[in-house]
Amino acid sequence: MNVLIRALQAVVTAAVLQGASTTAAESPPLSAADSDPVRLGWMVGSPPPPEKLIRFADGSHLRFPQTRWSFAHIRHFVPTSGVWRGDGPVSVLPRAERSDIGAVTFTPIGRSDKMTWAQSLEANYTDAIVVLHKGRIVYERYFGVTGPHSNHIAMSVTKSFVGTLGAMLVAEGSLDERAPVTKYIPELAGTAYGDATVREVMDMTIGVKYSENYADPKAEIWSHSRAGGILPRPPGYDGPTSFYAFLETLQKEGEHGQAFAYKTVNTDVLGWLIRRVTGKTLGQLMSERFWQPLGVERDAYFIVDSEGTEFAGGGFSPTLRDMARFGEMMRLEGRFNGRQVVPKAVVDDIRRGADKAEFAKAGYTLLQGWSYRNMWWVTHNEHGAYSARGIHGQVIYIDPKAEMVIARFASHPLAANANLDPTSLPAYHALAQHLLR
Repeated sequence: MNVLIRALQAVVTAAVLQGASTTAAESPPLSAADSDPVRLGWMVGSPPPPEKLIRFADGSHLRFPQTRWSFAHIRHFVPTSGVWRGDGPVSVLPRAERSDIGAVTFTPIGRSDKMTWAQSLEANYTDAIVVLHKGRIVYERYFGVTGPHSNHIAMSVTKSFVGTLGAMLVAEGSLDERAPVTKYIPELAGTAYGDATVREVMDMTIGVKYSENYADPKAEIWSHSRAGGILPRPPGYDGPTSFYAFLETLQKEGEHGQAFAYKTVNTDVLGWLIRRVTGKTLGQLMSERFWQPLGVERDAYFIVDSEGTEFAGGGFSPTLRDMARFGEMMRLEGRFNGRQVVPKAVVDDIRRGADKAEFAKAGYTLLQGWSYRNMWWVTHNEHGAYSARGIHGQVIYIDPKAEMVIARFASHPLAANANLDPTSLPAYHALAQHLLR
């Protein structure tokens, strides 16, 4: 139990609520420089010495600073399935690197002092970051054990990939957003989703008894993670042993369609809907719909449970530049590599966002005026920016006015984005304004 309590502060699974409050450790965590996984020598040796081993069984793959190594090596600890890039050529991302970006300054939220872009990377425990401007790489940096060809867990950025797939199926008529979930998944009758619609799932306005409170070891988040095999199961465990089996245990709490409530299980339900109506796995669809048309550089992979079901809520691991290609395609209204990859109408719908009043009920003090549509976070700012967000600092940030896309991997010691937003959101906007000059 002590291992799990400590893991509450730095859990790898993207099944945790990225906007929830996170209790800080009793002592300050190591800095980005001091927690560098190369410097600390994790998993080096034949075999590594015991003090440098990272294991699934003891939960050490979930603890900071080990996470600075494990986030880039998730398939060492849990089962995964591949997302094939196909046999086609790699689409070129032209380079026009700039030397002035690191010196861009901004004022972090809640502070009066200035910070530079370069300083924000260390503050946010950045593992890798790339900035595209007008489709060209203008800035790219890698830290620790990451590199251009490294896969890294994208956490809840995964949700935006899955949400885009769902929206495409709605646009094609394969999935009826107004239909009850049980039209497609009768197994969920009698659960929280028994009277929910597909649209309510896609926009996360579901009333379901499901807590992602880090401080409560009895919260449903931990049952969800154990069921999917993301966390080790204690001796004598007799709970669900798959994501779908866990979804069938969920009960209703509150009403649907009344307020935004970010809960990872909703994306797992959407993943089930997508698999049910297409007859294909998420990995197959991601390959066919995204990875092959985009001309990505590398195969990606998904965390899967004991039944081979992908973790739709946060189990996707791409490379940085491939994640940026997806963002650039969205910036270009769904067109990339000479193809219309996502219908323009789907991208337009995401950019318009959803009901800001429903979103406000969730109480995100740092995200006032935002909304959530098809599992994308929409800022509604003067640049029309929108984002895919994952715990510990994963992001795709798209600024259409500045013609800018940012993709970032990170391993911040605290999970919730509220710990990074004060030094991330103003940095993104300041860079967008800089690129507009």
